[in-house]
Amino acid sequence: MQTTQNWSLQPLPEMDGQQFRQWQTLLEARTGVCVSDQRKTFLQTSLGARMRELNMADYQTYFEHVTNGAAGAVEWSALIERLTVRETSFMRHRPSFEAVGRHLDLLLQGRDKERPLQLWSVGCASGEEAYSMAIMVEQSLRRAGGHPGGYGIWATDISHKALEQGRTAVYPGARLGGLNERERREWLQPLANDRFEVAYALRDRVCFARVNILELAQAPIQDLDIIFCQNLLIYFRRWRRRDLLNLLARRLAPGGMLVIGLGEIVDWNNPLLERLPDDQVQAYVRRESNGRLE
Repeated sequence: MQTTQNWSLQPLPEMDGQQFRQWQTLLEARTGVCVSDQRKTFLQTSLGARMRELNMADYQTYFEHVTNGAAGAVEWSALIERLTVRETSFMRHRPSFEAVGRHLDLLLQGRDKERPLQLWSVGCASGEEAYSMAIMVEQSLRRAGGHPGGYGIWATDISHKALEQGRTAVYPGARLGGLNERERREWLQPLANDRFEVAYALRDRVCFARVNILELAQAPIQDLDIIFCQNLLIYFRRWRRRDLLNLLARRLAPGGMLVIGLGEIVDWNNPLLERLPDDQVQAYVRRESNGRLE
C-alpha cells in the first residue's frame, strides 16, 4: 500500500544561493523589503514553517505555487503575514513621541479650532504606535484648552493580521513599557492574563487600513500635521528610502512634521523640509507656504 510522506515531520533541505536570491527578488518586487544575506535563516525558517503546513518540501515548488494564478495570490497573502509583522510597543522611542507632543502644542497655537488635526502612522504594525500618537494628541489638546475640530489618525500596514490586532486593541502587558503609570491608568483597561484594552476614546480616533508602501503614491492621505514612520525604512534599500521620504514630505501640510527612526537615513535632504535641531530624534518640519502641497 502506497503512503504519502508527511513532510511536516521531516527537516527541510538548506536553501541554496539561487533559491535565496529568487525569493529575495520576489519580496523586494512586491513589498520593497530587502532581505539581507544575514537574514537568510529568518527567510528560510519562515518559508519552511508555511511549507510544512502545506506538506511541501521543495522551495522551487512553493515559489511556483505562490507566483501562479489566483491560488498563488491567496497563498501570498498568507505568507506575507509571516514575513512582515514587526514587534513593537507603546511609546517605543519616547523622545520621538514627546517631540510630536511639543510640535502639536505649537501647531495648536492660533490654529483654526474647527480644522481637525490629521496624523498618519506609516507601517503601524499592530497599532501600538498609532495609539501612542493618540495619547500625545489628547495631552496636547488638554494643554490647549480643547479643540472642537478634534483629530483623526490613519494607521496603515501591509499585514491584515497586524491591522486586525490594532482594531481589536488588546495587548499584553509586556508591550506597555514606554507608557508612564498615569497613561496606563487613564488609557488602558486591565483584563485577565496580563492583557490590556485601549480605551474607546482613543480607538474611535484611529482608522486602520491596508496600504502597501510601494503603492504610497496612490494612498488618499494628504495635508497631514504629523507623519510618523519609524523602524520601517531599515528594511529598504537606500534609494527607495529616499523616494519614500520624498513622497511623505509632499503629504505634509505646511508646518507639519515628519518623524522617522534615529539614524534610519543620514544622506537625505528635501527642499520642502527643515531638520528639527534635536539630537534625540530625527524629525523634519514642512516649510510654510501660501499654497497647497506641491
